[in-house]
Order: sequence, then C-alpha cells, then structure tokens
Amino acid sequence: MQGGWIAAVALGWLLGAAAQLQQAALFAPAAYAGMALAAVGLGGVAWIARRGRPSAAGLALVLASMLLSCAQTGWRAGERLADRLAPSLEGQDLQLRGRVVGLPQVDVQGLRFPFVPDSAVGANAQPVKLPARLSLVWPSAATGDVAMAAAPVHLTSGERWELPVRLRLPHAAMNPEGFDAELWLFEQGIGAVGSVRLGGLGEPRRLEAPRAWRLDEQLGAWRQRWRDAVLLQGADPGTAGLLAALTVGDQGAIDGDGWALYRQTGVAHLMSISGLHITLFAWLAAAGIGWLWRRNERLMILWPAPMAARWGGVALAAAYALLAGWGVPAQRTVLMLALAVALRQAGLRWPPLLVCLVSGALVAAADPWALLQPGFWLSFVAVGLLIASDSPVAAPAEPVAEGWRTRARRVIGGAMRQQVVATVALAPLTLLLFQQVSLVGFVANLVAVPWITLLTTPLALAGLWWSPLWQLAGWTVQPLHQFLALLAQVPWATWAVPAAPTWAAALGLVGGACLVLPLPWPVRLLGLPLLLPLLAPAVQRPAPGEFELLAADVGQGSAVLVRTASHLLLHDTGPRYAPDSDAGQRVLLPLLRSRGERRIDTLVLSHRDADHVGGAAALLAQLPVGELRSSLEPGHPLLAGRLNLPCVAGQRWAWDGVQFEFLHPPTATPAPGTRPNAQSCVLRVRAADGLSALLTGDIEAPQEQALVERLGAALRSDILLVPHHGSRTSSTPAFLAAVAPRVAVIQVGYRSRFGHPHPAVLSRYAASGVAVQRTDQCGAWVWRDGGAWCTRTVRRRYWHAPGAEASPAGGAVVASENVAGEPE
Repeated sequence: MQGGWIAAVALGWLLGAAAQLQQAALFAPAAYAGMALAAVGLGGVAWIARRGRPSAAGLALVLASMLLSCAQTGWRAGERLADRLAPSLEGQDLQLRGRVVGLPQVDVQGLRFPFVPDSAVGANAQPVKLPARLSLVWPSAATGDVAMAAAPVHLTSGERWELPVRLRLPHAAMNPEGFDAELWLFEQGIGAVGSVRLGGLGEPRRLEAPRAWRLDEQLGAWRQRWRDAVLLQGADPGTAGLLAALTVGDQGAIDGDGWALYRQTGVAHLMSISGLHITLFAWLAAAGIGWLWRRNERLMILWPAPMAARWGGVALAAAYALLAGWGVPAQRTVLMLALAVALRQAGLRWPPLLVCLVSGALVAAADPWALLQPGFWLSFVAVGLLIASDSPVAAPAEPVAEGWRTRARRVIGGAMRQQVVATVALAPLTLLLFQQVSLVGFVANLVAVPWITLLTTPLALAGLWWSPLWQLAGWTVQPLHQFLALLAQVPWATWAVPAAPTWAAALGLVGGACLVLPLPWPVRLLGLPLLLPLLAPAVQRPAPGEFELLAADVGQGSAVLVRTASHLLLHDTGPRYAPDSDAGQRVLLPLLRSRGERRIDTLVLSHRDADHVGGAAALLAQLPVGELRSSLEPGHPLLAGRLNLPCVAGQRWAWDGVQFEFLHPPTATPAPGTRPNAQSCVLRVRAADGLSALLTGDIEAPQEQALVERLGAALRSDILLVPHHGSRTSSTPAFLAAVAPRVAVIQVGYRSRFGHPHPAVLSRYAASGVAVQRTDQCGAWVWRDGGAWCTRTVRRRYWHAPGAEASPAGGAVVASENVAGEPE
C-alpha cells in the first residue's frame, strides 16, 4: 500500500505539471495560491480517509499532488517570465559586466556563449535591470551595416568581462510541428539574446580570471581547456567533434553532417553524454569497482562488494555527468540510478515502472519544462529498460563459477535482448517525436553501442590524463564512421511518416508497450494493429479544385507551399543563415516531412537573392524535385546538372482543377543591368471557385506599375504575398488598388535589420482595409478550406513571444537569428 501512495503522489505531480504546460497564458498569482491551499485540504482528506476508504484517499492524493504541482510550476513560470528583458531595452546600447558561463562555441559567425551579468548601464549611464542569464554572440567580423567587435582569440568560461552589447527578447521561427526554440531558451533561463558591438559605450575588457575558490568556474574552465585540446589534437573535424562530445558533453562540436549521419543510422543518442551513455558508463564502473573490491579482504569487511560497486558506479556516473556540464539529461539519469541503488540498499524492491515514475516526478519538480523535451521521454524509457534488466547497478549478482565462454554468451545474449527491446520500445516514441525512425538502427547500435562505450569513450576519457590517447581514440572513430556511412547509403535506411494525430500517437505508444512488456503473446500481438495508425497516419489534402497555402516562418526571407489534391509547389526556399545552416535544412525539410510530403512537383525560385534561394541546395539534395522553374541566370550553381524552365509571363498549367500562371517577368532574358528583384517570378494560383493567391517575390514599384498597366483589374487576388517583405520600394497604391486583396502576408524576420515592413507601407495597407499578417508575429500562416490561422495562435504557450497585439515595430538593429544574403 505504501508503494501505491507514493505512486499516487508521483503520478499526480507529473499530471499537474503536464497540465500547466498546456496553458496559453498564466493564471493570476492568486489562482496558483488557491490551488496550493486546495492541495493542502485534499491532502488532509486523503489522510483522514486512508484507512476506511483507501480508494478515495488515493484519488484525493492524486488530485492534491496535481494541484500542488500545477501551482508550483505556474509560480516558477511567472518568476521566469518576469526575468525577461524589458521591451524598452531592445536594440539599445548597453554596457554589461558579468561572467562567461558554459562552453563558448566557435562557428563561422563568431563566438557564442552564455553570460551572467552582475551590472549593466545604458547610454545615459543609468543602471538598468537585466535578466539573470543571457545568450550572446561575439561576431568575428563586420556584418551588414553595423560595426561589430572582432571576437577575441580566446574567451574562457568563468572569466569576468565588460562588454558593450545590444539585446532583444528571445524570439524564434514558429512553424507547424517545428522545433520550439523559444521553449528551449525558456527552459535554459535565458531572458535575452544579443551581440557584442563597438559603439559609444567603450571597448570590451577582460576584468577577472575564473576565481580559484569557485568550483563551478574552475570546472567550466577545465572543461573548455579539455574541449579545445581535443579539437586541436589533429584529427579531422568530424572525429574531433565526436571526441569532444563524448569527453566533455559538447554536442555543438559535432557538425551538421555528423548529426545527419547519426540520426539516419539511429545512433545519435550515443554521440554525446546522454542518459543511456551515463547508465552504461555506470554499469562498467560498478563492474570494475566490484572486481577490485573483491580482491581486498579489508575492503570486503568494511563494506560488502555489491554495495560498494553500486554506489561507486553512481558516484563515477555523477562525476562523468559533471564533466558533461551537469545538464538536465545527465541530472535525471544520475537521479534514477541513485534512486534505484538506494532502494536496493534499503531492501525495497520497487518495480522499475515505479522507479521511473518517482524519478520523473522528481525531475519535473526540479525542471517541469523538461517534460516537453524529446530527450526526457527517450532517456526515461531507455534508462528504465536498462534498470529493469540484470546489471551491476540495478541488480548486481553475486559472483558465480562459470567459464569465460558461458559468461561471454550470457553477456552477448543479454546485450542482444536489451537492444531488441530498446529498438522496439523506442521506435514508436521516435516516430511520434521526430516523424522518422532509422530502419538500420538495430544493426548500427549492435556495433556502435559496444564500440563507443567500451572502446572510444574510455580512450577519450583517458586522454584527459595522457593526450596521445586522443589520437588512438580518433583512430577508433574512423572505421565506425565508415560503417555508419555504408548503412546510411541503404535506400530504406530511414522511414519517415507524417505527424500523427493525438489519438493515433496514443494507440501507437500502447502498441509499442504491449510488444515489449512481459505479457502473454496473444496480448503482445495486439500491439501490432495498434501501431498502424502511427506508422501510416492519414494525411489531410485539399479537395479537387481547391488549394492550401502555407507561408512558412523562415525569418528574413520567403518560402510558400501551395498544395493541391495531389501536387505540391514550393515558391522560394528561404534564407541561408550561415554556411552550414539554411532554411531548407532547418525549417522546410522538417515541415515537409511532418506533412507527409515525399517530393516537390515544382520548385519555383523567384530570383537569385539569398533570402529566397538560400535553402534550395538542401532541398534539391534531399527531396525529389519534378521540375525547377526560376529566373536564375545560366551558370548559376543551383542549376548545375539540372534542367531549368525560365519563368515567363503567360506560362500556365493546371493541377487537380487549380490554375497556375506566371505574370512576370515578361521575358526570360533581362536587359543588361537589370536587378535580380526586377526579374522575380510572379505566380498567380486560382482555385476552381475563383479564390486566388498572388506570390510576388521581390518586385518593386516599376514592375508593379507594368503589371497594373498590362493586367489592370485582372490582378485581383484574395491573398497577396506582400512584395519585397514590405519594403518602401514596393506596394504602391495603384498596385494595391488593382490587386484588392482580402489578406496580405508579409514574410519578415523579427526586428528586421532592413526595417521591413516599412511603417508607410503598413499604413497603406491599413488605409486600403486589407488585413495584414506578418510571420514575425503570426509564425507560419496557413490558408485551408476557406479559413486561415496563425501558427503562433494555434501553438500559443505562455513562454512564447507575444503576437501582433504586443510586437515591436521593425527597424531597430539588434542581434538577429537571420543572416541576409545578397543586398536587398
């Protein structure tokens, strides 16, 4: 019965935290206080009814725990929101003093690092209040139209600096089923982001080294020195990045190509210090400590070897987690291991499910927002399975007499069984969280798990004491990479599915559990049909004669999906954010996969500007494209080896009863000196019932005038993709009068450094009575079945940036998540 009360409290706590995380806006503080008081009252009811009516007492205990958890999470959320940057300080020159924390990351744009300020002043030398934690970038060179401070040769974790900066509120792209970067920033406690800048508030100055008496600062400096030593030890970047991730938990050291390979082969969970990794390390540590302990009679008398092995494994696992930066995944893994060992020592044999439930509740109490991170569920399922198995940490066996062959067969057989169970159990969860699963993951993990755990990682850690071992560790990585690359070349290496509805996800998880739990086989086999809605979910498509339009949130750039009953057109592909990061890879590919899109029938690249074609290379490399239509000049790199159909006014075709027609440019061969914007492919899409959309690229006033003179009232369209992101060079009154749109959609970055959309243009649309939707305020804008919605509204949670009702005007120059390409 005692276990039942504990389970009731843990379950209630998880349910309460999960319920609070669904809030679009926080309740008033008094409401959370009322919840806490109600929880106390229900706790008293449970205490009174515990003997006579245990069922009612259990229900009261679950409800009390739920209310208390919801109140605690809501109160903490309010405190965290109150710690965000004041909107009046966005874009202002500030001078900060504070300390570098975490591991600074070097990339092509400069140096990125977390910063904890202890004081700040504005341009008027008056003190200002800042959030407790910031995320800063120190650019490596001048960018755009502002002077950036050149990044230092070395910036060490724990150092105290004086920095001139500009800050903005946390803001990220918001697309259907996309990664919630604002949640990640909120969970990390980051209340503002910004950049180091040269200006009138002085130069950056190093004030103080890490303090010798602060263990956290010294540990951060040591981790950085070890990380840098690994990266500079001479191996190729892919190998060195993996060794840095395995040694000090620096996942940022692995490049994009490396992560793509690991995800495709299902071994990404091994390539950093994850929950599964720490658990396996604890097993090995416990086995080694137990082996050594049994060889010393005094130690055996002092403390039994099994107990020493268990606690020694947990202690070394905690040390390894500290080396990894003591992140949330590491914390919850050490917590689960310590709880399992404590229960074992106390003689309490809790079922693994109860251990996982209590551990999850404790993690939710410390970090409730971890419940929304995929790693929480993946690591808890994986670690729970390992704890349930026979291991030195979970249930170390007393030594028995057996030959090495018998022991080898037992170990290999156990590893095979665990891998089968983990593969089957995690596959539905992986499909639910990422919409794809590796079909070669079982084979890849059979090799990679022992290879990384028993060979590469021990050598990488030993390199902390003798650096030549890093070279040896690097040699072990190369054949593994070759093996994984071969598996990744298999045509069916990964299986992607569309995002499943809630009911299909629930059935799929139940089906996966049925297959791996020790149930009678008839019950297990019932799991197979339960998996089907998750493995092949139904995909909603427009009816014949209709189309769906989605203006993606790609920052400062353009990308629009047009979907008919059986065809897909993509008009532009968004910007390139950095040499190894673009909208195609980060936004459009995940978006298309979540929608069940396996090919692009027509890809239109309106013109050559990088904010419109920046993601094209990634899409062309990873998705079949039926035809490419563009205004790109012959010899453009994107046209290499591809047939390009130049877009010319008058070209038209029909898909599923929907008409497509290019209205501009008038000719495929522009006059010498013509700007790329003037050659933008303007496409009109018209449904069978007359509903139409006009996609304009970056045309400007002369092109708008030419269209009005040639087509006049025939330009009439219900939806207008605002030309040139709302620049003052476009959206002339005559053009707006001719198009007469019901809705105007502006694809623009948050606080665009180009000042888009221009206030005069917004006033023009308002005077014409046109509803305006901006992707920086709306997120992705979707039109379907005669209705429209903003992704920010649909996905609204209290940690998200405010929408149109509270967003600032554009134009201020601050740090941006987007990097412009060719000049606007």
